[in-house]
Amino acid sequence: MFYENIDTSSINDEDLPWVPFAPYSDEIFIKYIKCDPVRGETITLLKAPAGSSLPKHHHSGTVIVYTIKGGWKYLEHDWISKPGGVVFETAGSSHTPIVLSKYGDELITLNITQGDLLYYDDNNNVVAIENWKSSVDRYLAFCQANDIEPKDITSFAV
Repeated sequence: MFYENIDTSSINDEDLPWVPFAPYSDEIFIKYIKCDPVRGETITLLKAPAGSSLPKHHHSGTVIVYTIKGGWKYLEHDWISKPGGVVFETAGSSHTPIVLSKYGDELITLNITQGDLLYYDDNNNVVAIENWKSSVDRYLAFCQANDIEPKDITSFAV
């Protein structure tokens, strides 16, 4: 049967670079693990220094965030996600992430994001759209600029 020919894949964290999340921030980094064009899903690690934040954004799909290190919250909510915390974000939600200093000097999260992220300016105008395609483009541009042999992060074959 066809599905028996599909291999389980694995990729090691150290085989992928930390990519600056420009133009939003030069101090926040993304590690692209998988960018699935079929499901419109990205699996990433995010690394950010304490006290940093990202612009307000809107999710067209669901997001699951697992906090590995540090602490963070959304400006619009009272909860705080610390190491081991799992945040489930509904499709259609909007919020502003901030990294909390009282939980260490750095935040690292694992993110599973479906669909588009729409980034807003201070007047709630959409200024950027991020998705699997923009993620692949950022990853490939970073690899090319830094003479790194890119991995195929769009398929399950590694």
